[in-house]
Amino acid sequence: MNNLDKQYTALLQDILDNGVKKNDRTGTGTLSLFGRQIRHKMSEGFPLLTTKKIHFKSVVTELLWFLRGDTNIKYLVDNDCHIWDGDVYKKFKNQFDWLGETNHLRPNEFFNDSNEILTKEEFINKIKTDDEFAKKWGDLGPVYGKQWRSWGTGETVTVGHNGQHTLLGEKVVDQIANLINDLKTNPDSRRLMVSAWNVGELDKMTLPPCHYGFQVYTRELSLEERNQWFQIHRNGNNPTMKSDWKDFELDQQNIPKRAISLMYNARSQDVPLGTPFNLASYGLLLEIIAKEVNMVPDELITNMGDCHIYLNQIDGVKEQLTREPYELPKLICKDEYWYLNDVDISFSEKIEKFKPDFFKVEDYQSHPTIKMPLSN
Repeated sequence: MNNLDKQYTALLQDILDNGVKKNDRTGTGTLSLFGRQIRHKMSEGFPLLTTKKIHFKSVVTELLWFLRGDTNIKYLVDNDCHIWDGDVYKKFKNQFDWLGETNHLRPNEFFNDSNEILTKEEFINKIKTDDEFAKKWGDLGPVYGKQWRSWGTGETVTVGHNGQHTLLGEKVVDQIANLINDLKTNPDSRRLMVSAWNVGELDKMTLPPCHYGFQVYTRELSLEERNQWFQIHRNGNNPTMKSDWKDFELDQQNIPKRAISLMYNARSQDVPLGTPFNLASYGLLLEIIAKEVNMVPDELITNMGDCHIYLNQIDGVKEQLTREPYELPKLICKDEYWYLNDVDISFSEKIEKFKPDFFKVEDYQSHPTIKMPLSN
């Protein structure tokens, strides 16, 4: 049974029934509630909602962008992922307006052949085709990827030799690499956390993090749970090959000893558009981390602060609420991914080699896409 879609649509209905009208920075207006949670057992299927079609490749592409430490949308655009287009184009237009009404003060790169400001479509196409333009205008500031992979400490790194010192730059913290190391060396730690909410850099971000941090938690698997995992993943769930192994025998087969759960926190959730992406993205992140540290994905938990539906999304939400969910799909990691997992390189090196098509979902049946406006 697909409990995830039912929890999600119950949240939508809760907001429609009990939400209060609020103004917001986009000027659209919302119905809003505060403080809700969704819990999903990963054993029940991959958390890709079925009451409307979710573009899985965009989910994967954005997550890999985060993990690579990237903050420029060129990687996204090159992989046909456009969920950040509106934010970076808004930043471009704001700069255009800031330069004033006199066109000669504005560089030619702002204009198309008709001497008008680039449309959003023209702007994104130029990001895709002009590397220098993309480098200048495609960056979102120190958003998720920067904080996950290179959180600034304010300290400078220098090297000294024969009384001479060379400044190398700022000392940074790779939170993802540290998390993987801690999971392998101290899996019962209560400090297995990653944060994107860097208060010292919020004003430099095009958009402050909506999902601002996550924590993972591990527990030991029982002998019965280990045998169940072996039965499903090694015996193909064949009842004639019942698994009844001892711990030491399962150890010899490198069967996972622990389960791992992930809980992420969000200050703000565009529930019709953002929440479905976040659920799938953090579900994929949990799967990737679990495979890297040889653990079994257990529970995905979503904690949400301001849960809202924009007023111009209400008709689409009501349509979605009429739909019955299908069974959740399965995540499939393609051979190229497993090859990298078998290679003796660091997780950071693997991340650089991950590609969106390394991951796919199998048996994904969904209702059609529902077009809903995104408010930037």
